[in-house]
Amino acid sequence: MNIHTVNTPEQVEVAVTSASGILPAYSTPDAAGMDVRAFLDSPVTLAPGERALIPTGLRVQLPRGFEMQLRPRSGLALRHGITLLNSPGTVDADYRGEIGVILANLGSEPFTVNDGDRIAQMVVARYAAVTWRPADTLEASERGDGGFGHTGIS
Repeated sequence: MNIHTVNTPEQVEVAVTSASGILPAYSTPDAAGMDVRAFLDSPVTLAPGERALIPTGLRVQLPRGFEMQLRPRSGLALRHGITLLNSPGTVDADYRGEIGVILANLGSEPFTVNDGDRIAQMVVARYAAVTWRPADTLEASERGDGGFGHTGIS
């Protein structure tokens, strides 16, 4: 007998306004991130090493206990060196302003962003609020205080 478990992602309803009328969208059924588009009056060209805040025309009302992360698009990063400086950018549940994306051109050629271009990915996720418990000592672990590169290069 073959038993298959179907795991489906949690569905969360989020209120959204869009100045362009275009909502963020998943490109495939199992994508974690939704494509976010630029909302521009005119094209923005980023010279190599330059950065700019690109508006999206989106405003959201996330449920309490959720955050939105803005992440780079891998194709833009690989082909053009375009990334997000504060990656991942976090949108808190109580923020109601327009979502902007800080794009940076780490490539060697100018890059032009046009109205409607897909510029970032958006992931909505639960988060846990932390209550700190002051302690005099911490439990030992296998890693201990080994930092960056402590396990070697292979």
